[in-house]
Amino acid sequence: MERSLGALLLLGTLALEDTWAGSHSRRFFDTAVTRPGLGEPRFLAVGYVDDQQFVRFDSDRPGQRLEPRAAWMEGVEQVEPGYWERSTQIMRAATQNYRRGFYQYAYDGQDYIALDTETLTWTAAVPQAVNSKRTWEAERSISERHKAYLEETCVQRVKKYLEMGKETLMRTDPPKARVTRHTAPHGEVTLRCRAQDFYPKEISLTWLRDGEEQPQDMEFIETRPAGDGTFQKWAAVQMTSGQEGRYTCRVQHEGLSEPFTLQWEPQSSSTWLIVGAIAAGLLLLTAVIVGVGIWRRKHSGGKGGDYVPAAGNDSAKGSDVSLTAKA
Repeated sequence: MERSLGALLLLGTLALEDTWAGSHSRRFFDTAVTRPGLGEPRFLAVGYVDDQQFVRFDSDRPGQRLEPRAAWMEGVEQVEPGYWERSTQIMRAATQNYRRGFYQYAYDGQDYIALDTETLTWTAAVPQAVNSKRTWEAERSISERHKAYLEETCVQRVKKYLEMGKETLMRTDPPKARVTRHTAPHGEVTLRCRAQDFYPKEISLTWLRDGEEQPQDMEFIETRPAGDGTFQKWAAVQMTSGQEGRYTCRVQHEGLSEPFTLQWEPQSSSTWLIVGAIAAGLLLLTAVIVGVGIWRRKHSGGKGGDYVPAAGNDSAKGSDVSLTAKA
């Protein structure tokens, strides 16, 4: 099966002052995938504000409409009437364009072409982009439209989305972290520092040995979405057995008032003492219950107690009946 992939990345990152301090971004990722034979390509687009997906388009979906992926986008029509229809038309037009090929700023993860908004000229990062550079510079309005979008339209929309989704986008969820120990078949020991349930996704996990950073010895995974709007990450370090106490993991995140460190702690024998105490308590309770049962049998002649309705209740009426034992 033949399969080709074209990806378009529109990235607008800006620094906002006052209300929205720090850097924020609005990004779109477009993908077109060919099908076997003469089938029309499938076109997908997803939009992100910072680390949160807020819209999605799939040409295979009934109606081919842009759809909200964040609860705060449900009210976008109130602040921008006609948003869904207008944006859907843009996505449908992109679907048609991808049937003839793909339009790209980056390809296979490599820079392709970039706009200098001061000179309105394009810089080709690879030889394949030279034709695009010539074509776009020949029609100055193309560069002017891109400049206006990046410096005006994109900025206005990022501010609007931050206001609409501020409870989600501007929150800070501190990470939960723990250290686990793993032993390889040949005896090598790995300590893994895991952080989860944090937002935004920027986080620093650093292993220290005797208080000194060990960047050359660490193994990371990239920060990954957890599927519930938060993120997760881990950093690992290897050592010989018996050296675990020399290592600490330092966790830094925007949601923390200050960084904290943690170490691997072997399971304490006190845990087993607690388990043993609980088990002993259960045995004692069982013995007491059995003893009471035997005592009652002896005093009732071995036949069990005779039960009669409590005073003041009429058992013949089918009402709730309180029962008492008569020894």
